[in-house]
Amino acid sequence: MAFLAFKPISTTASTSLSILILLLVFSLSPLTRSSPEGEPTPTPWPHQFHAILFMNYSGILQKIDLWYDWPNGRNFNIIQHQLGKLLYDLEWNNGTSFFYTLDSNKECSSAQVEVGILRPNWLDGATYLGQKHVDGFLCNVWQKVDFIWYYEDVVTKRPVHWVFYTGREAHVMTFEVGAALEDAKWQAPAYCFDKQNTNAAGSAIADIGVLRGSVAQSM
Repeated sequence: MAFLAFKPISTTASTSLSILILLLVFSLSPLTRSSPEGEPTPTPWPHQFHAILFMNYSGILQKIDLWYDWPNGRNFNIIQHQLGKLLYDLEWNNGTSFFYTLDSNKECSSAQVEVGILRPNWLDGATYLGQKHVDGFLCNVWQKVDFIWYYEDVVTKRPVHWVFYTGREAHVMTFEVGAALEDAKWQAPAYCFDKQNTNAAGSAIADIGVLRGSVAQSM
């Protein structure tokens, strides 16, 4: 496995990096659909959904509006730091990502990686660990390549909780199957296409290639 080197990053960038590694690892991993007889398997993600996630990393809190749109090859994370910056992380299945703000600073950066957004069946081949009560729900638990622990409600089959290997936790507050964001909201602002735009916040995130493919080139 080859690795890329990156500059030190902010907490916002670190959150996106965790999800980025997730995407790359599972985009490049071979699919394995088989599982021991009788063991439950993770429910594939709906092709379109909207989820609100609360992220906690050693007391550092964020809220993420996640819009997943597999048919149109796009994924959108709107990341709100507690009492801090609102960051837009827009990803396309062709490997292009934009990271920007919509405030007066007009910060923006972009990255091009070799993998697209997570497939709906990215959890195929995960190892089943049993059941556990989390956030008040009885969940089936799976582990994927020592990177993420995924908790799914036994009754509704909705995701409840994710834990990354770093200890960063995602708590799923809402999960709206079939919800879609209007097309106009998927357009990055014009200043993202200005090559002279080198604002620090955006470029710091671009250094780690948010959400998609910054760590491994091959497995």
